[in-house]
Amino acid sequence: METVTLVALLIVLFLVLSSEFVNGWTDAPNAIACLITTRVMTAGQAIALAVVMNVLGTLSGTAVAETMGKGIVSTATINLLTISAALVGIIAWGAVAARYGIPTSESHALVAGLSGAALATAGPGSLQWAGWSKVLIGVASAVILGLAGSWIVSRIIIRLAAKRLPGPSKKLFDRLQILSGAFMAYNHGLNDGQKFVGVFTLALVMGGVLKEFHIPVWVILLCAITMGVGTSIGGKEIIGTLGEKIAKIESWQGFAALTGASTTILGASLLGIPLSTTHTIVAAVTGTGMSRSPAVVRWKYPRRIVYASLLTFPLCGAIAFLVCFLLQTLQRLFM
Repeated sequence: METVTLVALLIVLFLVLSSEFVNGWTDAPNAIACLITTRVMTAGQAIALAVVMNVLGTLSGTAVAETMGKGIVSTATINLLTISAALVGIIAWGAVAARYGIPTSESHALVAGLSGAALATAGPGSLQWAGWSKVLIGVASAVILGLAGSWIVSRIIIRLAAKRLPGPSKKLFDRLQILSGAFMAYNHGLNDGQKFVGVFTLALVMGGVLKEFHIPVWVILLCAITMGVGTSIGGKEIIGTLGEKIAKIESWQGFAALTGASTTILGASLLGIPLSTTHTIVAAVTGTGMSRSPAVVRWKYPRRIVYASLLTFPLCGAIAFLVCFLLQTLQRLFM
C-alpha cells in the first residue's frame, strides 16, 4: 500500500470512529431518556445499561451495516476521498445544526453525506435505488410505526389497568420500563451502531485492506466499543427531558413508548432498513402522549424533528458534494 493511500485510509478510519463516538455521545442516550424522566433509574444506572446493551446490539447483526456500506452508493464508483468528504459534510452539518438548535439525525446525515460526495465523484449513476428505497421506508416507518405502536400499547394499558390501584401498577410498570429500556438500547446498537460499521468496512475496501465487502468481527467490536465509550462519557450531559419536552409521561407511558419504538427498530434492523432511532423514540413519546389527549403534546418539538429531516438530506448532501468537489480540485492541482 502506498504511503499516501495509507495516510488517507487512517484519516478516514479516524473520522468514522469519531462519528461513531459522537453517535454514542449524542444519540444512544435517547434510548434510555424515558427511564431518567420517569425517575425509574438514575442517570448513572441508565447510562451503564445503555452502554452494555448498545454494544451487544451492535455485535448482533450486519444487515444495516451492509445496506450502508454497499447499498447506498456503488463501491465501484467511489474512493477514500469520497468517504472523507461525506464524513466532513456530516461534521460540518452537525456544527451548523448545533449552532442554530436544529435537532438532526446522524443516520440521515450519513446517508445524505455519502450520496452527496458520491454525486460529486461519479454522478447520479453512483447512487443505488435499492438502498435508498430502504432509507425512505425507514423515514416513514420511524414516524408512523413508532407513533402508532406506542399509541396502541398505551390504549391497551389504559383499558387493562384502569381499575387497578396506582401503587402496584406503578411498581409493575417501573420494572417493565427497565426491560423495555434495555431492549430499546439493544436495538439502537443493532440499527444505529451498525451504520458506521458499514462505512468503516467500506473504507477498508477502498483502501485495499479488504478484497471485497465483508464485515470482520473486529470492526464490529471496535465500533461497538467506541460508541459505548461515547455514551459513557457524554450521556449525562445530553440526556435531557425527552418525555418532559414533548409530553409529561409516567412509568406506564415510558414502557409504552420504549416498547413501540424498540419493536419498530427491531423490525427495520432485521430487514436491513436504516432509520433514525431518535425520530422513532420522539414519535413514540408523541404517540403515548396522544393516547391520553392530543392536547397534552407540545407539538412544537415533533414539528422541529420533521423540519430537521426535510433540511438534513439536501443541505448535508450539498455540503458533502461541495467538500468532495473542492478536494478533487486540490488533488488535480497538487498531485
